[in-house]
Amino acid sequence: MSVIAEENVRGIGGSVFKEISADNDEDNQPTEIESLCMNCYQNGMTRILLTKIPFFKEVIISSFTCPNCSWSNTEIQSAGRIQDQGIAYTLKVKSKQDMNREVVKADSATTRIPELDFEIPPYTQKGSLSTIEGLIDRAVAGLEQDQQLRNATAPEVAVKIDEFIDKLKKLKEGVFTLVIDDPSGNSFVENPFAPQKDEALSVSHYKRTPQQDAQLGIKVLTFNTNCPECNAPASTNMKLVQIPHFKEVIIMATNCDDCGHRTNEVKSGGATEELGTKITLHLTDVSDMSRDLLKSETCSILIPELEFELGMAAVGGKFTTLEGLLKDIKDLIVSKNPFTCGDSSTSDRTEKLKLFGEKIDKIMAGEMDVHVVLDDPAGNSYLQNVYAPDPDPEMTTEKYTRTFEQNEDLGLNDMKTEGYQE
Repeated sequence: MSVIAEENVRGIGGSVFKEISADNDEDNQPTEIESLCMNCYQNGMTRILLTKIPFFKEVIISSFTCPNCSWSNTEIQSAGRIQDQGIAYTLKVKSKQDMNREVVKADSATTRIPELDFEIPPYTQKGSLSTIEGLIDRAVAGLEQDQQLRNATAPEVAVKIDEFIDKLKKLKEGVFTLVIDDPSGNSFVENPFAPQKDEALSVSHYKRTPQQDAQLGIKVLTFNTNCPECNAPASTNMKLVQIPHFKEVIIMATNCDDCGHRTNEVKSGGATEELGTKITLHLTDVSDMSRDLLKSETCSILIPELEFELGMAAVGGKFTTLEGLLKDIKDLIVSKNPFTCGDSSTSDRTEKLKLFGEKIDKIMAGEMDVHVVLDDPAGNSYLQNVYAPDPDPEMTTEKYTRTFEQNEDLGLNDMKTEGYQE
C-alpha cells in the first residue's frame, strides 16, 4: 500500500468494517485512492477494502495497480492491535477442499511444511489473504522468479530448486502438514465447520519470548521506582519507539497500586539537535485533532489568535494527539488552576479562564481558525505530517539557530564536548 493510502485509513472506526461477502453490496465496495507507484513513480490506483472475516476479526485488504508500468501489489493488514499471546495453527491437509481453506497470513508469521523441511521466515513476505493453494502458488512463484539468472550463473543450484518446485506443486494432490506460527496472534486458518470443532486443525496459544516481543517492536523494560505522590514502591515501564519520519523516543509510564497515581513521560532517544525547530500548523479541519504529536520537555506551545503561550516547563514531555495536548492545556489553565477557587479567586479572573476554556473547546470542535505553534530549541518535538512523504500544505517547519539564552536554558553553554579529558 502507498504511504498516502495508508494514512487515509488511519484511525477508521470498527463500524465501517462489513462482513466479507460475495454479494454485490454497494455499501461494501472498495475505496479507490490515487497513489504513487513505487516502481515507476507515476500515479496508480490503490483499492482498499475494510472487512470482517467470520470467526476472526477486522482486516484491511489493499490492492495497488499501475496502468503505466503494469506493476501490482496486494497485502493485508490487521485492523486491530497485536494480541496478548502468539498463535500457532497446525492443519493436516488431506483433500481439495482443504486446499480451498481461507488463510490470513500476517507478515510476522512463519509458514512451515515439515514433510519438505520447507519454511517461509517472518517478514520475508507481505501479509496476505489467500487460500492454502494460494500460499503454495505464491511460494512457487517466489522460487521461480530468479531461475533464469540461476540457470546462467549457478546451474546446479537451479536444478535443485526446480526439483523442489516440483515437490511443492505435487502437494496439491497429496497429504501434508501446514504450520502457521504467528507471535502477533493476527494470522488465521479457516475452520469450515465452525462453530464446531475441526478435527484436522489444531490451534494453540502461547506466551511470546522476549526475542519475539522485540521483533514485534513491543519489548518493554520494567524497573522499580517510588511513586512521586505517596512514595510507595512502584514500577516504571520504559520503551524505545521509532516515530515515522522523525526519530527514536523513550516512553516511560509509572502506575502506583497504592494510591492509584499514574504518570507518563516522553524523552528524546537522541542528542540535542544542532538547530532548534519551530512547527506551525494551520488548523483547517476537525480531523487535525487526530494528528500524532510529540512534545518534548523543552518545547513551548503558542496559539497566536488567543495570545496564549505555554512555557517549556509547564507541561512535561508527551506523546499524544493534538486534541490530547489541547485537553491538557485546558486542564492546566482552567480545571487545575488554584486561582479559580477559594479565597484567591475573583469573578473577573474566573470568567476569563472560563472563556479561555470555551475557546479551546471550539478549537477541538473545528469551529475556530487558529494556528498552533510548537517551538522547541532542542529540536526534539514532532507533529505528524498526514501527507508524508509529500509536504503538508497547512504545516511549516522552520529550523533556527538558538540564542545564547536558549543554550543557557538547555545547559549547553557550559557543556564541554571536545578536549574534556585535558
